[in-house]
Amino acid sequence: MDENGAAEPALLFLHYWGGSARTWSSVVAQLPLSVRSVAVNQRGWGGSVATDARYDLDALADDVLELTEILKVARYVVVGHSMGGKVAQILAARRPRGLEGLVLVAPAPPTPMQVPDEARAGMLASYRSREGVSQALGVLAGSVLEDTQREQVIADTLRGDEGAKLAWPQHGMTLDISASLRDVKLPVDVLVGERDQVEREPVLRPAVLRFLPQAAFTIVPGAGHLLPLEAPAAIASICMRMISTL
Repeated sequence: MDENGAAEPALLFLHYWGGSARTWSSVVAQLPLSVRSVAVNQRGWGGSVATDARYDLDALADDVLELTEILKVARYVVVGHSMGGKVAQILAARRPRGLEGLVLVAPAPPTPMQVPDEARAGMLASYRSREGVSQALGVLAGSVLEDTQREQVIADTLRGDEGAKLAWPQHGMTLDISASLRDVKLPVDVLVGERDQVEREPVLRPAVLRFLPQAAFTIVPGAGHLLPLEAPAAIASICMRMISTL
């Protein structure tokens, strides 16, 4: 976990499948120093451990709520990327005290992702070797990453716990949480990369707006799926806009 600043509403950052708290470092660097930010290592990633061997999305959401209690975060916005975006939606559906908004960054949709079994198996296989992660980056990134960014992605992915690697393609991607979102009235901002090959805007927009009709969409030119690395300033700007309205 990485924590900075003190002013609330705080920003709670949840990374993608394969990331870690440091996925958000460039975004946090764009924020005013006064803003409280908490970047989480979700269980199984960034060296975190699941002592109960659970890696399901509800367990990830439980962790976030427990963390807000431990850190005494009174008011906050959840910023979730990809898998973290689906965890953010689960949190919103629970309507916890203090949650005031969502920033969904290339989020997995609330409905099951239509990915064939063989493709999901291929995703998992790619996360088990340096060569595989390098090949996956060809799909994930819409622009050329710096060498340090590439090495960070590779290291974070390979470091992930096997249970955490299995959970998303085997269960999380196909989990349907849509019915739970119908009463969510929080403000929602969604960012999608123009070149995203994972969450394509024409497919993602109707899937989100059907259940979160208040969501405002921003398309980030030239970027792919790894927006926290490719377009940190765009995310920071949307986060600050969200905070200013609360």
